Amino acid sequence: MTTTVNPVLRVAPAAPAAAAAHFRAALAFHTDVSDVAAALAVGGDPGFVLVDSRSTEAWDQGHVPGALHLPTALVPEQAGQLLDRTVPVVTYCWGPGCNGAARAALALAELGYQVKEMLGGFEYWVREGLEFETWQGRERRAPDPLTAPVGADDCGC
Repeated sequence: MTTTVNPVLRVAPAAPAAAAAHFRAALAFHTDVSDVAAALAVGGDPGFVLVDSRSTEAWDQGHVPGALHLPTALVPEQAGQLLDRTVPVVTYCWGPGCNGAARAALALAELGYQVKEMLGGFEYWVREGLEFETWQGRERRAPDPLTAPVGADDCGC
């Protein structure tokens, strides 16, 4: 009797200890839109600086309220004037299809900053129905039911 292994299990899952180490490490490098929003909603100092690494044109289209605008290309020359090396930095860009936040995070890490990337970027910030700013003021769109729970404050993750 032959057993066909499905595509998911063609490569066996990692041992639990290896999986735990991997996911613990991943959480040291990434955060998500919901966690950033929750930290910012408390008020006061969240303990990190949120950096929008996109172009000025992208920033003008909309950005997270309270974020610092520091395009990736300007990180080497401006980070030292704008950021405190003792305060962790969270970077974001457009969304999952863009690696600008990862490139900005790399540039900041190479300069000695503790840094995390906000998964989902500006796209998921807006899709989750969170407030954003443009040059015209603050806006909010209805949450996308494919990215945020309907009728609940959080997803329970």
